Amino acid sequence: MTPAASTDAPLPAYLVRGSDAALRAAAVRSLVDQLVGEDDPSLVVEWHDPDGDPPDTRAAVEAAGTPSFLGTRRVVLLRDVGAYPLEGLQPLIAYLGDPLPGSSVVLVAGEGRLHPKLVEAVKGVGHVVDADVPGNKKGRTTWLARRLEDAPVRLSPPALALVDEHLGEDLGRLANLLEALAAAYGAGARLEPDDVTPFLGEAGSAPPWELTDAIDRGDTPGALATLHRMLDAGDRHPLVVMATLHGHFGRMLRLDGLDGLDEAGAAKVLGLKGSTFPARKARDGARALGSAGIADAFALLAAADLDLRGATAWPERLVLEVLVARLSRLRRAARSKARPAGRR
Repeated sequence: MTPAASTDAPLPAYLVRGSDAALRAAAVRSLVDQLVGEDDPSLVVEWHDPDGDPPDTRAAVEAAGTPSFLGTRRVVLLRDVGAYPLEGLQPLIAYLGDPLPGSSVVLVAGEGRLHPKLVEAVKGVGHVVDADVPGNKKGRTTWLARRLEDAPVRLSPPALALVDEHLGEDLGRLANLLEALAAAYGAGARLEPDDVTPFLGEAGSAPPWELTDAIDRGDTPGALATLHRMLDAGDRHPLVVMATLHGHFGRMLRLDGLDGLDEAGAAKVLGLKGSTFPARKARDGARALGSAGIADAFALLAAADLDLRGATAWPERLVLEVLVARLSRLRRAARSKARPAGRR
């Protein structure tokens, strides 16, 4: 299933948005392929970029309002719709109030801010395609599984796990990787880790939850390896990493002492909507560390924050490495204290 496959019949409008340009482009290609079907794209698809000073959408609207003479449907794409001012969007918004049944308008977000009136107009007659990968592990796994349903090669579970771990947050590279594997091994080939490894290239960045999960496990080597990927491949600023850690232990602090909370109750206290899994992790972490352990974590965070702002001559990377190592030891120390007397 592709990101755009939310309905069977083509809709009058689609908005493709997401922070990763490669994933946005892949979602647009998949959507256009579905809309074009068996027709010749050169006869059906028309592209429009922001043009004029200020740019407006009149030319695109004129194209969308004209029936296709050589295909079953007309597909009009507008790139970087965040670059249009509201005045320039007005013709498009008016068109979406009464769109031509035989046309589909595909709006592609860029770096600019999407105007709420445009998003509302698209939702009224069409569909918003979120090209980004979900931020939680379950959502990421589902996203990967859907992308691999139509992949040119088949990955064994160990090979998929390797690709998932290696690419990290750089899943925009997935499509090119799969195409390279198909070119090397043939379409439909089932591949194992040894087949995939030579094509992986540099490891991608790691998502923040991999760092906090490793810390919560007391896995110091794993936490440090994830930290290095975040700093190197992810190019994250040390203060961004600090914000991740503050947020992680801050959620534990808010739940500390609130006994008897179930997962839904913890989510309500934290103000989380949608998935309650982060609330469960925070609740379990608070119970495992206890008040004293959470206080120790914030003492370590405060000291590291001062060090990053010049209280020590240590390099920023070393400050974070020491902090992550000490935080992961807190969880191991908490487990040792909780172990019944006499056990080794």
